[in-house]
Amino acid sequence: MSKISPCLWFSSEAEEAANLYVSLLPDSRIEKVQKNTVDSPAGKAGSVLVVEFTLAGQRFMALNGNKPFDFTHAVSFKIDCADQAEVDRLWDALLAAGGKAVQCGWLKDRYGVSWQIVPTAAMKYIGGSDTAGAQRAMQAMMGMVKLDVESLKQAYEGKSAA
Repeated sequence: MSKISPCLWFSSEAEEAANLYVSLLPDSRIEKVQKNTVDSPAGKAGSVLVVEFTLAGQRFMALNGNKPFDFTHAVSFKIDCADQAEVDRLWDALLAAGGKAVQCGWLKDRYGVSWQIVPTAAMKYIGGSDTAGAQRAMQAMMGMVKLDVESLKQAYEGKSAA
């Protein structure tokens, strides 16, 4: 187990967010929900204070701070996706109920947390040994919102999309 685990600060949605996140990826689970034992600036006695959870094997903590802070793109969570179907599933789930698509595989979920939904194959194309192909794939990616594996492949190979 890592000594470092990210802590995500929510106003009051820590448990809701953690439940969404663990529902999306294998090797994910809620480890512990700690409640406020007394009324405090973080919330009323009995309300959720901290949720410890594991997301795809990585430990996290979600804290209800009862004061909103905005998440930024300066910190994001990248998910390596096996194929386009996984990209599509995670993209749709994280955008549901108020998320916002950004660009190049980035999105903000309904809580404002930034995610990069990246097919593993994308790196093969944008970092491929064919420099011209990699440049075409990178250019294609820059024009995408959700990443599309087949379009990246076509760009890399110098084929126009059908």
